[in-house]
Amino acid sequence: MENNTEATEFLTKNFTDNADLEIFSFLLFLPIYLFTLTGNLGLIALVIRDSHLHKPMYYSLSVLSSVDSCYFSVIMPQMVADFMLEKKVISVIGCAVQMFLAVTFGTSGCFLLAAMSYDHYAAIHNPLLYVAIISPRIYVPLIFASYAGKILHAVIHIVASLQLYFCGSNEASNIFCEIPPFLAISCSEKHINQLLLFYCTMFIEILTILIVLMSYGFILLAILRTYSAEGKRTLFYTYGPHLTTVSIFHGTALFMYVRPSSRYAMEHDMVVSIIYSIVNPMLNPLIYSLRNKDVKEPIKQVFCQRLICR
Repeated sequence: MENNTEATEFLTKNFTDNADLEIFSFLLFLPIYLFTLTGNLGLIALVIRDSHLHKPMYYSLSVLSSVDSCYFSVIMPQMVADFMLEKKVISVIGCAVQMFLAVTFGTSGCFLLAAMSYDHYAAIHNPLLYVAIISPRIYVPLIFASYAGKILHAVIHIVASLQLYFCGSNEASNIFCEIPPFLAISCSEKHINQLLLFYCTMFIEILTILIVLMSYGFILLAILRTYSAEGKRTLFYTYGPHLTTVSIFHGTALFMYVRPSSRYAMEHDMVVSIIYSIVNPMLNPLIYSLRNKDVKEPIKQVFCQRLICR
């Protein structure tokens, strides 16, 4: 992307070139985008509106919803528009901005899921001291640290990517501008970029995965030791899906980012990109809210007030 590059724009690629399937995909993904955006923004509004949800756990949930909304909106509008366009083009600057925002919000998801798993551990392990453990003097600096970390992570990769040039194909075999497919099509020396991608991603993934595993490990021990059979079933029912979504998110991210660019395969990686960039933001508000009775009750009240009780 330097001055010596011959590429002034990039071509992205959807998972089908069939005109009829592209129309079907447009009609499928546009409602998915609107549904996911409405769900995440509605959850944020619910947390702000209901005083019973003014707790660190739900503040984290609303921040996760805002991150998912931003991440989803970085990718989906262009992808949906591309279904109706014959030539799927994005400028170099537009690609760099999309890549920066995708890395920023993707890294935010890693940190937030780790913070929420620790929050769940604190709520289960010692509920009487929960407010003292998860207090503003602890979680506010952590939020600022996570913001600084994710922006630094994005800046490192974007600055390194701006040194690349593209003298051959400018077609990136992915649904949006992402680092691995662009390393694959660059004809410049990219060893430094690959090392940065590997080590930065591995550091973040190992750190956040360890926090998640330790937190859920202690949650499991606390459940087995202190809860009745009914309580165990309820907590497994509540936290099992949380751990599943975290596993999907980290598993797909590791598959996409922690490997040589020579092993980039369009068919498999496009599916992986869809899972962690589209499916996960769509599932998060459902799993983290509709399986929580403290959130379900305000939702029922809102629907009752707006739709049924009039």
